[in-house]
Amino acid sequence: MSDALMDMQAPLEKTTHTLMRDDVLRVEHLSINFGGLKAVDDLSFSVKEKEIFGLIGPNGAGKTTVFNCITQFYRPTEGNVFFRAKGSEEPLNLVGQPVHKIIRYGLVRTFQNVEIIKELSLLDNVLIGGHIDFKASVFEQALKLPRARREEKALRQKAEEVLEFLEIGSLKNQLAGGQPYGVLKKVELARTLMAEPKLIILDEPAAGLNDTETEALAETIRQVRDKFNCSVLLVEHDMRLVMNICDRVCAISFGKYLACDIPEKIQGNKLVQEAYLGEDEA
Repeated sequence: MSDALMDMQAPLEKTTHTLMRDDVLRVEHLSINFGGLKAVDDLSFSVKEKEIFGLIGPNGAGKTTVFNCITQFYRPTEGNVFFRAKGSEEPLNLVGQPVHKIIRYGLVRTFQNVEIIKELSLLDNVLIGGHIDFKASVFEQALKLPRARREEKALRQKAEEVLEFLEIGSLKNQLAGGQPYGVLKKVELARTLMAEPKLIILDEPAAGLNDTETEALAETIRQVRDKFNCSVLLVEHDMRLVMNICDRVCAISFGKYLACDIPEKIQGNKLVQEAYLGEDEA
C-alpha cells in the first residue's frame, strides 16, 4: 500500500494544524459532550477537493452531530475544523465562527427534514439561497433602485439556470406546497448551489425517496460535483447510494472513528461490520 493511501486511511495526528494541498476540509480531533454523554469522541478525517465523501455509522453514531459541529450549529468541546474558504488559500478554522458567516466561506448544507417555505414558488425558495450575494442596501432594495434591480435580475436568472440544471425548471412558478417530496429535495439542493459552494454537506439526501429517485439522485450528485467544481460530504443510511457514489467513506460508531477507506474496503472492514451487525458470539 502506498504511503499516500495509508495517510488517507489513518486517523490524523494531533500535531496537524493545516490543510494538505488537496484538502478542502479537515476535521481534527473533534469532540463534543452533552452533559455526561460524549456524542463525538476525538474524531478526525479530511475531505479532498472535488471528492464525494461519505460519513456512515449505525443509528445514534453521532453523524448529524458531526455536521452540526462543522457548521457551528454546535460548538465543539474540543478539536478544530479547518476549511479552505472561497477566495483564500489559507485554511480557516471554523470553530468559534458565527453560524451566519459559514455559508459566506463556501460551506453550505441541507437538513434531514426539508426546509421549504410552502407558500412561496419553487423559484422564490431557491432565490432565498442567493441573499448573501446582495450588495444593494435595504434602502436600495425597498425603493427598487437600479443596483437592486440589476442584482435581482441576475440572481433570478441564476436561480432559473439552477432549476433547469436539476430538471425542474418547468415548475419554477408553482407553489412549493403540495409538490412531490423528490421535487422538494431538488429545491433544497438548488438553494445550496445559489451560494457557489466549495463544499456541500448533505444530511440523508435519499431519505423518503424511492429506488428510482435514489438512482437519479446519485447521478445528480455527481453532476453537481462536476459542474460546480465542489466537494460533497454526505451522511446517508442507504448503503447502495453511499457505495455507488462515494470516493471514500469514513465509518464511526458512538462518535468514534472506526475506519476511512474506499467503499469496497469499508464494506469488508471487520470493525464496521461489527458496528452495524453486532459482534458474533463465540
